[in-house]
Amino acid sequence: MKVVLGVSGGIAAYKACELLRLFTESGHEVRVVPTREALRFVGEPTWAALSGNPVTTDVWDDVHEVPHVRIGQRADLVVVAPATADVLAKAAHGLAGDLLTNTLLTARCPVVFAPAMHTEMWQHPATRANVATLRERGSVVIDPAVGRLTGADTGPGRLPDPAEIFQVCLRVLRGRPLDLAGRRVVISAGGTREAIDPVRYIGNRSSGLQGYALARTAVARGAQVTLVAANVALPDPAGATVVRVESAEELRAAVLSAGADADVVVMAAAVADFRPAVRQDLKIKKTDGEPEPIRLTKNPDILAELGERRRAAAPMARSASPVAVAGSAPGALTSSDTPEDVLAQGSGPRVIVGFAAETHDVLANGQAKLARKGCDLLVVNQVGENLAFGTPDNAATVLVAGGEPVEVPRGPKEDVADAVWDLVAPRLT
Repeated sequence: MKVVLGVSGGIAAYKACELLRLFTESGHEVRVVPTREALRFVGEPTWAALSGNPVTTDVWDDVHEVPHVRIGQRADLVVVAPATADVLAKAAHGLAGDLLTNTLLTARCPVVFAPAMHTEMWQHPATRANVATLRERGSVVIDPAVGRLTGADTGPGRLPDPAEIFQVCLRVLRGRPLDLAGRRVVISAGGTREAIDPVRYIGNRSSGLQGYALARTAVARGAQVTLVAANVALPDPAGATVVRVESAEELRAAVLSAGADADVVVMAAAVADFRPAVRQDLKIKKTDGEPEPIRLTKNPDILAELGERRRAAAPMARSASPVAVAGSAPGALTSSDTPEDVLAQGSGPRVIVGFAAETHDVLANGQAKLARKGCDLLVVNQVGENLAFGTPDNAATVLVAGGEPVEVPRGPKEDVADAVWDLVAPRLT
């Protein structure tokens, strides 16, 4: 694949060297097209040496090859990392003052922007409008990470980890449509831990790999993603807002809050069914004789709760006022509504996807869960030693409410993720 790596003039330009290395080492042919300002941070010899291709910023170099047209025409992917507010503005308004902006105008392949700038610049209405314009035209604009910026500043605007930008680009190169553009997606991932005492907990083997694959794939298909991660030791997916939780109660609160205005909720996390009825404040010490039994109590069934709230909300949603202001007609939303209130009044997810990990009678147990949980899709997979948990691959059957099951053969977890989104997207239209 022919990749154009555009680099604009921000301090994060040095991180693009790692992104370039990832592309070249995976066999892609990369042409680096920096701006003049980018060369003040990383020089032309570095880009040429790492890419093995000539580097220029000017449309007047090698004119006989018509580079301002040919580079974009021949590309399979254009990724701009970092993308400054200036380059986003020029791209949104169709300006073409240098080789990079000319390339963006002539490219007919997928285009990915990875913005990096100070928080105030990212949040400025002009930048937000430019980002919205680029997304409407079919570009993937990855939301920046939150963290340390230039100097002592901290906030949204940090360039995501180059390895995570690379993962989004690989998924874009898979050729999937931008059928989630503008959609708000909430995904839970990982496994909850229920404290017994300050040291011990009840947990499970979920690594979060499948949930993270769902998040990365959704970002590549244009979605705005909130990832509720329960005890996951993985780097944050580029473009996703990550909310970290530990217990089932924390996960429930985070999913209900983020899901209140979401189009889709995907419950891929392995949520503990039970928790200790009493959490000990001090570490339980070993004594002679048998230990005291630990009494368990049920955790909330978050997936079933989402389905039940949606069923209960349907009549109210049909009669509710569309204007969400205090003093509106019965059923209208007010500024004091909690996430639970919002879901109860019909503003919850349009599509609910559950996951069921089974060790035996996989399809029978899955069909029973689908009926009981009230979700639209239920992804059923067999788990066990070297199966699903902690492995890079997975196989699954996606059960469809009112439809035929869809088999997903064993392969990378991204294949399961794409199969899920392929089924979700039509339900949003």
